[in-house]
Amino acid sequence: MGYDLQAVIAGGEVLRAASRDLPAARLASLGQGLSLMPMTDALFDSVADGSGTGALGFWRLPGGFEKTLADWSTARPVAYVEAEYFGGVGEQQAAVWDGGTVALGPLHMQEGQLFPPAGSPISQALRRLGAVASAGEDEFSAVGLDRHRHSEAWIA
Repeated sequence: MGYDLQAVIAGGEVLRAASRDLPAARLASLGQGLSLMPMTDALFDSVADGSGTGALGFWRLPGGFEKTLADWSTARPVAYVEAEYFGGVGEQQAAVWDGGTVALGPLHMQEGQLFPPAGSPISQALRRLGAVASAGEDEFSAVGLDRHRHSEAWIA
């Protein structure tokens, strides 16, 4: 089975306010007060500035959208995350904007690399957003990112 995720994650109030100006945006609630905005094709097309993908090395971060994320982060931290796995093998990427600038990352974990002691890129980003994991779990599981296997399923 595969897993893929391309999404903006932030506090629910931050994403609700941000999505008011983005008719293509759809939100899903996560645990611990966080929400997720999947980077659907419609959202990608509505926020892209025509320059392709962004300069931070992400697969689906639209060109120019980094500025939007920086603007949103003036209220509270905002993360952009990507993951793609199949058969337990895959990659993760994450970055967090806070106070208008990149505050974490971009972190890239390529296929075959082991998670560092600080955790996966997505878990580190979630921690920066305030997520807390219990003993025996990581932040990824603690907020429920394992509930769906594909980005679009969050809003289906």
